[in-house]
Amino acid sequence: MSGHSKWATTKHKKAAIDAKRAKSFAKLIKNIEVAARAGGADLAGNPTLVDAIYKAKKTSVPNDNIDRAVKRGAGLSGDAVDYQTIMYEGYGPNGVALLIECLTDNKNRAAAEVRTAMSRNGGAMADPGSVAYNFARKGVISITKVDGVTEDDILMAVLDAGAEEVIDQGGGFEVITEPTNLVPARTALQEAGLDYDSADTEFVPNLSIDVDAATARKVFALIDALEDSDDVQNVYANFSIPADVQAELDADE
Repeated sequence: MSGHSKWATTKHKKAAIDAKRAKSFAKLIKNIEVAARAGGADLAGNPTLVDAIYKAKKTSVPNDNIDRAVKRGAGLSGDAVDYQTIMYEGYGPNGVALLIECLTDNKNRAAAEVRTAMSRNGGAMADPGSVAYNFARKGVISITKVDGVTEDDILMAVLDAGAEEVIDQGGGFEVITEPTNLVPARTALQEAGLDYDSADTEFVPNLSIDVDAATARKVFALIDALEDSDDVQNVYANFSIPADVQAELDADE
């Protein structure tokens, strides 16, 4: 999920955690396959593949799985990979705008699963274009906070590489760039010796709306339901959680 908030994930039983981890692996593998299909297996000429592999490794996807995905995507293993990107638009509880990005080999299945998740969890589908204008395509680099690295340190590293801003997200920072400046900004962080978790192009809301704890819980339940679908790759939302609401959510078991 991509929602620009400070939400701390509630604790789950081991089985639920394992299930989500498996789904996360599958979606990271799919990203690698699509990147390799679009730009080939040569990392030197395919920065999108570099970022997809980096993110997968950060999430502990085994190297063998990554290597197979690259070969499959690039057509080097004889397996055909043909995914279609589909974007659905909708509204969650209290009018929170949602963009639901699917990567699928079965458009009808993806549409049915998205509609079912929305209808069962307080969401509503919207007409194409009615939500998308609330978002802009941006490069987003996620960085976990570590001792000794400040927001100013990160800003100084990426400013000349075209970064627009650095946002404090509580447990980490986000560097926001134009999509074309994502690779230069990522490279600038590496050259400064600063570690990062992921570098992706995402849909960032132009304006976020503050939500209360009850609405936040409902929105996250909806997003969880959407992300349970193997076809749903990313969910973007335009909500923000104020500090006092975040403290209430952190107290949830």
